[in-house]
Amino acid sequence: MNGLVLTPVEVVAGLGVVLVLLVVWRAGARRAKATARAARGGVRLVSLAGRVVVNAALIVIVQWVVVTHRGDGWLLVAVLVVPALFASYTLTRALMVTTYEPGRRRGERR
Repeated sequence: MNGLVLTPVEVVAGLGVVLVLLVVWRAGARRAKATARAARGGVRLVSLAGRVVVNAALIVIVQWVVVTHRGDGWLLVAVLVVPALFASYTLTRALMVTTYEPGRRRGERR
């Protein structure tokens, strides 16, 4: 039989090459995942910043129109107070510290 004959050194060397290729492939996959995750986070931040800027611009434009055209007193108050309420609610929610308390089993004490 003229089959392939390998010495034990050649078999170990071949397994070593396969192992190195596997490690390099996994490291590349991890690096690609980390890069994709960082890119998504950056896109979210830019998207959020864009929305904040657009909404702020809309609020400023409406307030500017009402203030420059001398709306009556209640309209001026509404235009200035309503965005302030939304902003304070958002800031309060963002800055509020919450704790995580896992659910208790029946009969457990605090």
